[in-house]
Amino acid sequence: MSTDTAMSASTSTGTSTDTPVSREAIFAQVRKILVELFEIDAGDIHPEARLYEDLDIDSIDAVDLVVELKQFTGRRVNPEDFKSVRSINDVVTAVERLMQR
Repeated sequence: MSTDTAMSASTSTGTSTDTPVSREAIFAQVRKILVELFEIDAGDIHPEARLYEDLDIDSIDAVDLVVELKQFTGRRVNPEDFKSVRSINDVVTAVERLMQR
């Protein structure tokens, strides 16, 4: 997928805007959430990083991450959409799909 794929964005309060959001912007938001919520070193967060093995995210943390992503996108998050997520890249792709709805 192109890195400049445009989608409708949401502000951190979940209010929709017409600002396009790139994969890089989604990645930056995911990284920000992980750093702020779980105190993960930003340098450890890269597209190939595995949530459970590399970043030590557990199932409770995953739920917290989904809640934050819901606020970011302003959309209802179906837990099934995140069931197969294993890496940061998977999270970005799932958010990208969510924002295209």
